[in-house]
Amino acid sequence: MWDFENSPQRDELKKEFAVSYTLPSDCANALRDGLADIGIIPIAAYPSIPSLVIVPDVAIAANGAVRSILLVSKKPLDEIESVALDNSSRTSAALARILFDRFYKLQPSFEEASPHLEQMFAKHDSALLIGDCALRIDRERYRTWDLADEWKRLTGKPFVFAFWAIRGDRATSHNFQHVAQVFQRSRDAGLRHVPELVQSWSKKIDLQPESIREYLKENIHYHLEPEFIEGMKLFFAYGAESGILPQNPELHFV
Repeated sequence: MWDFENSPQRDELKKEFAVSYTLPSDCANALRDGLADIGIIPIAAYPSIPSLVIVPDVAIAANGAVRSILLVSKKPLDEIESVALDNSSRTSAALARILFDRFYKLQPSFEEASPHLEQMFAKHDSALLIGDCALRIDRERYRTWDLADEWKRLTGKPFVFAFWAIRGDRATSHNFQHVAQVFQRSRDAGLRHVPELVQSWSKKIDLQPESIREYLKENIHYHLEPEFIEGMKLFFAYGAESGILPQNPELHFV
């Protein structure tokens, strides 16, 4: 979002885009309900929202460990009986279910919960944490599995968590191309300003600057190359086969 928040592009983009910030799951709801034209959505929401087109080559993805999507447990993996799912991410929850069903061959119970680890552990023996909560977890205290790393290990494919999507009934083909270029340029500008982002976010969250720098530069992947699309297709196929996702959708790109 660099260009939307910083000069010199910010003022020009304000003439075209009204931007609001919320959880990715709520972005998906806004697109589904017609309250937004464009949103960054968890990929698990894509099969249930008709007529969306994907902005090409922009993603939140990982080609290995991501650090911010963790299964945290008090027990060994093969003894897990219940999982509390952080209720702010559809894709991570679906990924956890797919890994247990297809690869671990385990059938624990799942329940959505607010991302407070001690409260999660009060009712469950493991928890799915995402974002800052996962990045701050004490890995010496608990057993942890990085789900993006697990996906890569078990499938050989990278994992895509989210992408930008546009309602297909809200713009012409020309506008689609323009929007794609705007978001691609903003992504590129942000990657050129990682040191500034590190300094800014190290003041907002309880993480050391080097940890944030490593996360932004090493753990998160921001492009949607063919290998990542293949990983995404595999996720959709496995999710549909397991009944975790409503269908295996055809991907439509701008």
